Amino acid sequence: MKSLAELQAIKAKMADKVQLREYDENSAIRVVVGMATCGIAAGARPVLSKFVEEVQAKNLSNVMVTQTGCIGICRYEPVVEVMEGTKKTTYIKMTPEKASRVVLEHLVNNKVVEEYTIGAAEKAGE
Repeated sequence: MKSLAELQAIKAKMADKVQLREYDENSAIRVVVGMATCGIAAGARPVLSKFVEEVQAKNLSNVMVTQTGCIGICRYEPVVEVMEGTKKTTYIKMTPEKASRVVLEHLVNNKVVEEYTIGAAEKAGE
């Protein structure tokens, strides 16, 4: 059993990560990770964790990381949607390593990582 002081320390440590995952209508960019059974089975949980970790590490206050249920394209799981206003980019077959690259290139430098998108998979005939 943890002491009250230990639990309060854990709560304080996790507060920033939880804040990143709470709805904020003023966020310029929303990163939505599909966390239905198919997504979780394909590895979405570590992908979600990596997005939260990287966004926090880079202090991206304009980015909200959240989760959703089924996105509907199970064969491409884990699926991540990056929403910027009315623009949506769908990343597929994500891994924590790919998530790091998406944060750096797309969220920081505003350059879509084309080879990870559903459009690239469709062009390749997948």
